[in-house]
Amino acid sequence: MSAVAIREMPATERPRERLRQHGAQALSAVELVAILFGSGGEGRSAIDLARDVLAASQGSLRRLASRPVASLTSVTGVGPARAVVVHAALELGRRMMAEQREQGRPMREARDVYDAYSMRMQDLPVEEFHIATLDAQHRLENDILVTRGILNSSLVHAREVFRQAIAENAYAVILIHNHPSGDPTPSPEDRVVTSQLVSAGKLLGIDVLDHIIVGRGRFTSFAESGILV
Repeated sequence: MSAVAIREMPATERPRERLRQHGAQALSAVELVAILFGSGGEGRSAIDLARDVLAASQGSLRRLASRPVASLTSVTGVGPARAVVVHAALELGRRMMAEQREQGRPMREARDVYDAYSMRMQDLPVEEFHIATLDAQHRLENDILVTRGILNSSLVHAREVFRQAIAENAYAVILIHNHPSGDPTPSPEDRVVTSQLVSAGKLLGIDVLDHIIVGRGRFTSFAESGILV
């Protein structure tokens, strides 16, 4: 049986028209993804494709966001262009949430840092290493992405970490990176990198207050764990 194309649906049931009339919040995740696709293919409607994409991630947008672009193309009818569109939309959602991390927000405890960064980082498919620069009142001044990829001492150089912090006269910094596995337990390499950066910060007169590892729904604070050395 051939799928019913969206254009063949009653106007009141088409996702775009429903969004115009009722707002995006009234649509299901399937309908929103269908709007991203625009059209179907291979005898299936955009809604059918959207349903298959979400089903492949157990209906979870979080799981969908963590899947590489290439893996989405395993769904019949979803090519690289559509997979990229889905990832772009999900990244916009992440960045919107990240904008809640306003400059001037106090970072007095590890939980403050985790709350500011978790929505953006906990579901990333690769590791990202950031530094948060702080003023003398421990308010966030800037977020700096240092590197993406496996965290190791050959990739994270003190000069890259502290260059912008020095330019901004930062009083202190907090190191933040994620573990795509969801487990925030520090690795031996995490400890080595942290020790090197803490030592470099002391030489430069910029305190490294903490290193937060973001996991899925949880985090590790080097300072609170007593391993910030």
